[in-house]
Amino acid sequence: MKSPISSLQWLPLILFLVISTSVLSTTTATTLFDIPRLSPLGGILQDPETVLSANVSDDFETFYYNQTLDHFNYMPESYSTFPQRYVINSKYWDGANRSAPILAYLGAEAPLDGAMYGIGFLTDNAAEFKSLLVYIEHRYYGKSIPSGSSREVAPGKASTLGYFNSAQAIADYAEIIIYLKEKLQAQYSPVIVIGGSYGGMLASWFRLKYPHVAIGALASSAPILYFDDIIPQDGYYCIVTKDFREASETCYQTIKNSWSIIDEVASKPDGLSILSKTFKTCNPLDSIYELKNYLRLMYSQVAQYNSPPHYPVTIVCGGIDGAPPETDILDKVFAGVVAYKGNSKCYVNAPENISETTVGWRWQRCTEMVIPIGITNNTMFQPSPFNLSSFTEKCRSLYGVTPRPHWVTTYYGGHDIKLVLNKFGSNIIFSNGLRDPYSSGGVLVNISESIVAVHTVNGSHCLDLQANQSTDPEWLVRQREVEVKIIKGWITQYYVDLLAFSQSQ
Repeated sequence: MKSPISSLQWLPLILFLVISTSVLSTTTATTLFDIPRLSPLGGILQDPETVLSANVSDDFETFYYNQTLDHFNYMPESYSTFPQRYVINSKYWDGANRSAPILAYLGAEAPLDGAMYGIGFLTDNAAEFKSLLVYIEHRYYGKSIPSGSSREVAPGKASTLGYFNSAQAIADYAEIIIYLKEKLQAQYSPVIVIGGSYGGMLASWFRLKYPHVAIGALASSAPILYFDDIIPQDGYYCIVTKDFREASETCYQTIKNSWSIIDEVASKPDGLSILSKTFKTCNPLDSIYELKNYLRLMYSQVAQYNSPPHYPVTIVCGGIDGAPPETDILDKVFAGVVAYKGNSKCYVNAPENISETTVGWRWQRCTEMVIPIGITNNTMFQPSPFNLSSFTEKCRSLYGVTPRPHWVTTYYGGHDIKLVLNKFGSNIIFSNGLRDPYSSGGVLVNISESIVAVHTVNGSHCLDLQANQSTDPEWLVRQREVEVKIIKGWITQYYVDLLAFSQSQ
């Protein structure tokens, strides 16, 4: 029997990368290989690679489950197991005897540790729901790595990562939830799965694939439509541009005009040296794209996590617009960098160790998570369209694998989603903030009476999942209240159906 191994230690708060700033290709501007990360906690964790000594509450207890390596094959090696981490908080649970609910957070492309700290939606509502809280780590992240696996793989030797995909991940979640309900004798406790960003996609897909395990799903900022050309590839950067333009027309124009100035300076014999000095780079620039990618990702990050009360887009634009009138464009852009990043000895290309999280997400991007984000003439950036051939070539050089751009829509669906899910699916909340660039790939209209879209005009990425704050604006408070009301309705209906079922036996 698979039993948990209890660990009653303090949990270290391992924070993770919000956006990969390493540039895999500096020789071409036609493929945006490094896209903004789908992290639900980027707005909270501004220094994601720093390990803090903050204590996590004693209410959280860590376990490890002996997870099946391959749920979909019966080759002998498929029966191998690995320890998968999950965490339980039973402080507010009303118990199995009352069939009290279970809120299960589905981990995404990061170690699990940050979730207990940053995903406040669960802990904020646990007392009202009288629910058990369960947090499950995604395979190949954090401490849930199959034995002998390495994310640093040479081309042609990616077999150790072949079990690293979303279908295996949600099967993991199903197996752990079923095991826990049996262990706790809580087989009639309703389960609500919750996830943000990539984890939000997993939550919605989990509800569709495992409706017998979870009665509903809250999918926050889940860009499930950003695949297979369902939406225009420039959706993400169009919203980044809109965010900046709404914050400040002059800031927007400065950023838009800066790219050609960077090109002009770079074309000079000592152009890279001039740019290195202007932007106080930590090391001399090797390529113009090194600087451009840094700025592009910074603007993307501040737009994606443009959250109250600080609103980082406003901070960047404050630096740009606040420069003296005689300041040239590049110095204004640099003033925006300093305003957001703070005073530092250097910027742009500081030495860094690429985290395992970033490496893991690159593998997922190179296999099934082929999100075709590109840039057209409709934005404040220079055009850089997504090119599948170039993307495929890069993935082959890294891992020896060919991306499967149509697999997500084949396995989970996505095309004609309203027509398909109107009768097929139920009990999913797709929540979004329209200032979040990833909302361009989100579900923004109701699909049916029980598959609903809840969005706010001013919201940012996964903002509704963050802990309640006294500074939260009224629209954010209302968004969370709507989500809680819907979930309560699901649970109430479940109990009605359960009673009817028990009386019919």
